[in-house]
Amino acid sequence: MRAKLMGYFLLGLIRVLTGAQARWWGCPPKAEQRIYFANHQSHADLVMIWAALPKELRHNTRAVAARDYWTKTPFKHWITRAVFNVIYVSRERNAQEDPLEPLIDALHAGDSLILFPEGTRGHMEEPQAFKAGLYNLALQFPQVELIPAWIANVQRVMPKGEVVPVPVLCSVTFGAPMHLQPGEDRHDFLQRARQSVMALRDV
Repeated sequence: MRAKLMGYFLLGLIRVLTGAQARWWGCPPKAEQRIYFANHQSHADLVMIWAALPKELRHNTRAVAARDYWTKTPFKHWITRAVFNVIYVSRERNAQEDPLEPLIDALHAGDSLILFPEGTRGHMEEPQAFKAGLYNLALQFPQVELIPAWIANVQRVMPKGEVVPVPVLCSVTFGAPMHLQPGEDRHDFLQRARQSVMALRDV
């Protein structure tokens, strides 16, 4: 019950602070398995996309979050686990651990994902180069739609190093689905995926 009430509170708060405008430009908000991938400039990105999704999609859509940051305090750990049901991944390489394993398990279970392929927050107008995880998931799950998304202005709500949010009108624009093309190599696919996100800036 506490998690449910906190979810309603955060949903209301993020909508008051940002408007949380969802713009379904390239696809409708359908309840089917997808991987949403977006630019990443703020810790609020996770909440922004979650709030932009319709209620029927939020239930089965899980964000991917850095374990070292989001489990640093008991409150961060609780809110991401109990409210957002995130999938924690390690940003440190471990020969014994496949960082994609929890994402693969979630996709096999039928969940959708929210993924930030840059891996860490950027500071520029354009996203950093995408890491290989999106390509590897597309290769293993060709039936899952890949939906690019552009998050606008959210870095101004919660700039890096700040703890008090500032009200700024924000939006999430969802683009047309894409898939890994037959014979497409990793570099070309990741470049195309990054371009599909950037193309939504001016829509």
